[in-house]
Amino acid sequence: MKSAKKALATLAISCTIGLPAAYANCHLPPAPSKIPDGATASQQQMVTAMQTVQEYNHDVQTYLQCLKFEVRQNQMSPDDQVSLHNAAVDQLKQIASQFNQQVQIFKSKHS
Repeated sequence: MKSAKKALATLAISCTIGLPAAYANCHLPPAPSKIPDGATASQQQMVTAMQTVQEYNHDVQTYLQCLKFEVRQNQMSPDDQVSLHNAAVDQLKQIASQFNQQVQIFKSKHS
């Protein structure tokens, strides 16, 4: 069930992100492929996941700046920029939420 929801979310984002080909200079970074299970993960796995999520956040911020640049260069409409921006932020929020849930589980198991 979870993988089906994730696949649908990825597909929806891919369709949105696949708007006009003129935006080829901006590439939404791939989301982390796996968030460790806080109930069974080691501390090192959680730290590595945290670093991966932080890197993903940085990459998304770079992508958002690229979208702004594309609008300033008249390579993208403001409406398309808003749509792409919102899709990227929604995906980032989803990943951060998943990670934060696992951190809480990890902390409850190790306190």
